[in-house]
Amino acid sequence: MQKGIFGIVALLSITGFGLAQGGLGTGPGSLGTAAGVKYPKAKVSFEDFKGLVNEVEPYRASRLVDLNTFLKMSKEPGTIILDSRSAFRFERIHVKGAKHLAFTDFNQDALKRVIPTFETRILIYCNNNFEGNQTDFPSKVVGFSAKPNISPAKQFLSQQKPLMMALNVPTYINLYGYGYRNVYELDELVNVKDRRISFEGSIVPPKKP
Repeated sequence: MQKGIFGIVALLSITGFGLAQGGLGTGPGSLGTAAGVKYPKAKVSFEDFKGLVNEVEPYRASRLVDLNTFLKMSKEPGTIILDSRSAFRFERIHVKGAKHLAFTDFNQDALKRVIPTFETRILIYCNNNFEGNQTDFPSKVVGFSAKPNISPAKQFLSQQKPLMMALNVPTYINLYGYGYRNVYELDELVNVKDRRISFEGSIVPPKKP
Protein backbone atom coordinates (compact mmCIF):
# COMPACT_ATOMS: atom_id res chain seq x y z
CA MET A 1 0.00 0.00 0.00
CA GLN A 2 2.81 2.39 0.95
CA LYS A 3 4.61 1.58 -2.30
CA GLY A 4 1.49 2.45 -4.27
CA ILE A 5 1.11 5.85 -2.57
CA PHE A 6 4.76 6.74 -3.23
CA GLY A 7 4.33 5.72 -6.85
CA ILE A 8 1.31 8.00 -7.30
CA VAL A 9 3.15 10.94 -5.70
CA ALA A 10 6.14 10.38 -7.98
CA LEU A 11 3.89 10.20 -11.04
CA LEU A 12 2.08 13.44 -10.13
CA SER A 13 5.42 15.19 -9.68
CA ILE A 14 6.73 14.01 -13.04
CA THR A 15 3.60 15.09 -14.93
CA GLY A 16 3.64 18.59 -13.42
CA PHE A 17 0.70 18.14 -11.05
CA GLY A 18 0.97 17.88 -7.26
CA LEU A 19 2.27 20.95 -5.42
CA ALA A 20 2.96 22.84 -8.64
CA GLN A 21 -0.76 23.00 -9.31
CA GLY A 22 -1.19 24.82 -6.01
CA GLY A 23 1.37 27.43 -6.95
CA LEU A 24 3.91 26.19 -4.41
CA GLY A 25 6.24 24.14 -6.61
CA THR A 26 8.42 24.75 -9.64
CA GLY A 27 6.58 22.66 -12.24
CA PRO A 28 4.55 23.90 -15.25
CA GLY A 29 2.17 26.76 -14.37
CA SER A 30 4.17 27.78 -11.32
CA LEU A 31 6.95 30.37 -10.96
CA GLY A 32 7.96 28.87 -7.63
CA THR A 33 10.92 30.63 -6.09
CA ALA A 34 13.19 30.63 -9.15
CA ALA A 35 15.92 33.24 -8.68
CA GLY A 36 15.84 34.16 -12.36
CA VAL A 37 12.27 35.51 -12.37
CA LYS A 38 12.24 39.19 -13.43
CA TYR A 39 9.06 41.21 -13.00
CA PRO A 40 8.27 44.53 -14.71
CA LYS A 41 8.01 47.66 -12.58
CA ALA A 42 4.78 48.17 -10.67
CA LYS A 43 2.08 50.32 -12.29
CA VAL A 44 3.02 53.26 -10.07
CA SER A 45 4.31 56.69 -11.09
CA PHE A 46 5.15 59.30 -8.49
CA GLU A 47 5.94 61.72 -11.32
CA ASP A 48 2.47 61.34 -12.81
CA PHE A 49 0.93 62.02 -9.41
CA LYS A 50 3.09 65.10 -8.82
CA GLY A 51 2.13 66.48 -12.22
CA LEU A 52 -1.55 65.90 -11.48
CA VAL A 53 -1.26 67.59 -8.06
CA ASN A 54 0.26 70.70 -9.67
CA GLU A 55 -2.52 70.81 -12.25
CA VAL A 56 -5.33 70.25 -9.74
CA GLU A 57 -4.17 72.73 -7.07
CA PRO A 58 -5.30 76.01 -8.72
CA TYR A 59 -8.39 74.34 -10.19
CA ARG A 60 -9.55 73.01 -6.80
CA ALA A 61 -8.93 76.37 -5.08
CA SER A 62 -11.84 77.95 -6.94
CA ARG A 63 -14.20 75.09 -6.09
CA LEU A 64 -14.14 75.11 -2.31
CA VAL A 65 -17.59 75.94 -0.93
CA ASP A 66 -19.18 76.73 2.43
CA LEU A 67 -21.98 74.65 3.95
CA ASN A 68 -24.83 76.83 2.68
CA THR A 69 -23.53 76.62 -0.90
CA PHE A 70 -22.87 72.88 -0.53
CA LEU A 71 -26.44 72.22 0.63
CA LYS A 72 -27.97 74.46 -2.02
CA MET A 73 -26.00 72.70 -4.77
CA SER A 74 -26.96 69.27 -3.44
CA LYS A 75 -30.63 69.97 -4.14
CA GLU A 76 -30.07 70.99 -7.76
CA PRO A 77 -30.49 68.58 -10.72
CA GLY A 78 -27.41 66.82 -12.07
CA THR A 79 -25.68 66.83 -8.68
CA ILE A 80 -24.58 64.02 -6.37
CA ILE A 81 -22.86 63.98 -2.99
CA LEU A 82 -20.02 61.44 -3.00
CA ASP A 83 -18.75 59.90 0.24
CA SER A 84 -15.41 58.11 -0.27
CA ARG A 85 -14.89 57.03 3.36
CA SER A 86 -14.89 53.35 4.31
CA ALA A 87 -18.12 51.34 3.96
CA PHE A 88 -18.11 50.89 7.76
CA ARG A 89 -18.08 54.66 8.40
CA PHE A 90 -20.59 55.34 5.64
CA GLU A 91 -23.08 52.77 6.91
CA ARG A 92 -22.93 54.20 10.41
CA ILE A 93 -23.45 57.84 9.41
CA HIS A 94 -23.26 59.96 6.26
CA VAL A 95 -24.73 63.13 4.82
CA LYS A 96 -28.30 62.37 3.83
CA GLY A 97 -28.62 61.32 0.20
CA ALA A 98 -24.91 60.72 -0.34
CA LYS A 99 -23.70 57.99 -2.67
CA HIS A 100 -20.80 55.81 -1.57
CA LEU A 101 -17.62 54.57 -3.19
CA ALA A 102 -14.66 53.92 -0.90
CA PHE A 103 -11.49 55.65 -2.08
CA THR A 104 -9.69 52.30 -2.10
CA ASP A 105 -12.21 51.05 -4.70
CA PHE A 106 -11.72 53.93 -7.17
CA ASN A 107 -11.25 52.76 -10.76
CA GLN A 108 -12.87 53.73 -14.07
CA ASP A 109 -15.62 51.11 -14.01
CA ALA A 110 -16.55 51.61 -10.36
CA LEU A 111 -16.75 55.38 -10.78
CA LYS A 112 -18.97 55.00 -13.86
CA ARG A 113 -21.44 52.94 -11.84
CA VAL A 114 -21.76 55.66 -9.18
CA ILE A 115 -21.39 58.88 -11.19
CA PRO A 116 -23.85 59.18 -14.11
CA THR A 117 -21.69 61.30 -16.46
CA PHE A 118 -18.47 63.29 -16.58
CA GLU A 119 -20.63 66.43 -16.49
CA THR A 120 -22.34 65.41 -13.22
CA ARG A 121 -21.63 67.90 -10.44
CA ILE A 122 -19.95 66.06 -7.56
CA LEU A 123 -19.88 67.34 -3.98
CA ILE A 124 -17.34 65.77 -1.63
CA TYR A 125 -16.64 65.83 2.11
CA CYS A 126 -14.62 63.73 4.58
CA ASN A 127 -14.15 63.14 8.31
CA ASN A 128 -12.20 66.39 8.66
CA ASN A 129 -15.27 68.40 7.69
CA PHE A 130 -17.13 67.52 10.89
CA GLU A 131 -16.56 67.99 14.60
CA GLY A 132 -18.55 66.85 17.61
CA ASN A 133 -18.37 63.12 16.84
CA GLN A 134 -14.77 61.92 16.91
CA THR A 135 -15.93 58.29 16.90
CA ASP A 136 -17.61 58.40 13.51
CA PHE A 137 -15.75 61.37 12.01
CA PRO A 138 -12.23 60.81 13.38
CA SER A 139 -9.78 63.53 12.40
CA LYS A 140 -6.77 62.55 10.30
CA VAL A 141 -4.62 65.46 11.52
CA VAL A 142 -1.09 64.38 12.52
CA GLY A 143 0.48 65.78 15.71
CA PHE A 144 4.23 66.08 16.35
CA SER A 145 4.31 62.94 18.53
CA ALA A 146 3.72 60.81 15.42
CA LYS A 147 6.82 62.18 13.69
CA PRO A 148 10.01 60.24 14.52
CA ASN A 149 13.55 61.65 14.81
CA ILE A 150 12.55 65.30 15.18
CA SER A 151 14.77 67.67 17.14
CA PRO A 152 13.27 69.46 20.19
CA ALA A 153 13.17 72.74 18.27
CA LYS A 154 11.27 71.18 15.39
CA GLN A 155 8.98 69.38 17.82
CA PHE A 156 7.99 72.74 19.26
CA LEU A 157 7.19 74.05 15.78
CA SER A 158 5.30 70.86 15.01
CA GLN A 159 3.12 71.41 18.05
CA GLN A 160 2.19 74.80 16.66
CA LYS A 161 1.44 73.50 13.17
CA PRO A 162 -0.01 69.98 12.91
CA LEU A 163 0.08 68.18 9.59
CA MET A 164 -3.34 68.32 7.94
CA MET A 165 -4.05 64.91 6.45
CA ALA A 166 -7.51 64.54 4.90
CA LEU A 167 -9.29 62.24 2.49
CA ASN A 168 -10.78 65.15 0.53
CA VAL A 169 -7.45 65.97 -1.15
CA PRO A 170 -6.64 62.55 -2.69
CA THR A 171 -10.34 62.10 -3.51
CA TYR A 172 -10.38 65.38 -5.45
CA ILE A 173 -7.08 64.64 -7.22
CA ASN A 174 -8.19 61.16 -8.26
CA LEU A 175 -11.62 62.27 -9.47
CA TYR A 176 -9.89 64.91 -11.61
CA GLY A 177 -7.41 62.35 -12.90
CA TYR A 178 -10.23 60.01 -13.91
CA GLY A 179 -11.83 62.83 -15.93
CA TYR A 180 -14.39 64.21 -13.46
CA ARG A 181 -13.83 67.97 -13.41
CA ASN A 182 -17.15 69.26 -12.06
CA VAL A 183 -16.14 68.64 -8.43
CA TYR A 184 -16.79 70.89 -5.43
CA GLU A 185 -15.47 70.36 -1.92
CA LEU A 186 -16.95 71.35 1.43
CA ASP A 187 -14.46 73.78 2.96
CA GLU A 188 -15.85 74.28 6.47
CA LEU A 189 -15.49 72.42 9.76
CA VAL A 190 -19.14 71.83 10.61
CA ASN A 191 -20.55 70.79 13.97
CA VAL A 192 -22.58 67.59 13.58
CA LYS A 193 -25.39 69.23 15.57
CA ASP A 194 -25.81 72.02 13.03
CA ARG A 195 -29.50 71.91 12.15
CA ARG A 196 -28.89 72.91 8.54
CA ILE A 197 -27.46 69.51 7.70
CA SER A 198 -29.13 66.10 7.90
CA PHE A 199 -27.47 62.73 8.37
CA GLU A 200 -28.62 59.16 7.92
CA GLY A 201 -27.18 55.76 8.79
CA SER A 202 -27.42 52.97 11.35
CA ILE A 203 -26.55 55.20 14.35
CA VAL A 204 -28.78 58.11 13.34
CA PRO A 205 -32.09 58.04 15.22
CA PRO A 206 -35.18 58.56 13.07
CA LYS A 207 -36.62 62.05 13.22
CA LYS A 208 -39.73 62.45 15.32
CA PRO A 209 -42.86 63.21 13.29
